[in-house]
Amino acid sequence: MKKYLPRIADILLERALETSGAVLIEGPKWCGKTSTALEKSSSHLSMQDPDQRLNNLKIADTKPSLLLKGAAPRLIDEWQLAPVLWDSVRHEVDVRGEMGQFILTGSAVPILDEKIAHTGAGRISRIKMRPMSLYESGESSGGISLQELFKSKKSVEGFSGINIEGLAYCIVRGGWPASVTAENSMYAKRVQNYLDAIINLDISQVDGIEKNPQKVEMLIKSLARNISTEASMETLRKDIEGGESDTISNPTVISYLNALQRIFVAEDLQAWNPSIRSKTPLRTSPKRHFVDPSIATAALSINEDKLLTDFNTFGYLFESLCIRDLRVYADYLDGRVYHYRDKTNLECDAIIVLRDGRWGAIEVKMGAKGFDGAAENLNKFQERINTEKMSEPSFLMILSATDIGYTRDDGIHVVPIGCLKW
Repeated sequence: MKKYLPRIADILLERALETSGAVLIEGPKWCGKTSTALEKSSSHLSMQDPDQRLNNLKIADTKPSLLLKGAAPRLIDEWQLAPVLWDSVRHEVDVRGEMGQFILTGSAVPILDEKIAHTGAGRISRIKMRPMSLYESGESSGGISLQELFKSKKSVEGFSGINIEGLAYCIVRGGWPASVTAENSMYAKRVQNYLDAIINLDISQVDGIEKNPQKVEMLIKSLARNISTEASMETLRKDIEGGESDTISNPTVISYLNALQRIFVAEDLQAWNPSIRSKTPLRTSPKRHFVDPSIATAALSINEDKLLTDFNTFGYLFESLCIRDLRVYADYLDGRVYHYRDKTNLECDAIIVLRDGRWGAIEVKMGAKGFDGAAENLNKFQERINTEKMSEPSFLMILSATDIGYTRDDGIHVVPIGCLKW
């Protein structure tokens, strides 16, 4: 039996069950949603069970309430295969009037149509799961806490639990629980198989619209080549086109990209729109990311050796690894992660904004040679924010691939990704 590694989502799920009648766990396939839900559930219905799938679908069409019977919290795994279950759960929550009755998991966002009459607001809360962060997988030492940085202006210190070769390995392996806990070296093949399923099956199933697998593959490769950049839709379209006789329209590219987002494979980093002192226009383009950087390495057939001889590519993928982890940690803090760029090309790789308005700014730099430039950039960025309308930043950070965490004389924290935790 495989060992269950504790997840930050465990805490989020416990919180949600205490305050909602039902909880929906969303996220990509293979990220551990079912395992996490099973840890908290008292009964379980798998809509994907091949022995019971057709029977369960027939029951859902005739009397869906029968599928909800069982000890609470009852897990309904991959509920979107029978969208009518959404309204059934919402209604049952109203009837019972108690918290923590159901856990729903879904690896795709279904189209809201006549089968779903109500959004579930006030009854069904949502949490998003992603592949494991480095702290969850045991690679990060966790010596520096993001939560403490929001609370205190104290200096930090910590030591990374992972070297540069280890970071290359973690990027290619990804944060997929099955690979993290496996004892063999087939992790790259697992991600490739996952990617093949997305291209040939999952992306068409999400909305029932057949898609060209070759074009889907080319789009994913384009996203991989442009990871951690603000590549435009036009850039992606030109990458996909194979010539004058093989064109693809922008609306088609948008529909393909939307489908990748609805199965939680692509996850763009949205631009932050703060109050600034000047009238400098802000850019609103998102940065391109996958839910896990291993998808990009699989798409481009990149292994650890390739990363260690191509630090330009390594840098973009390292930034994407950092964004994945920051998103996982920010979820615990009830925050969101953004990026910033304005028309003067002043940019900031990541800004974490909490619900209460506190925020922190982060520049991602692999090596120490870039620290002074990153610090200068962070100070310029801080000066541009209108603190009469917004709070001062809780912290300024350089997130790195180096060994030692410390606070510079200018107050900016240098934090290796290998010693960061929530």
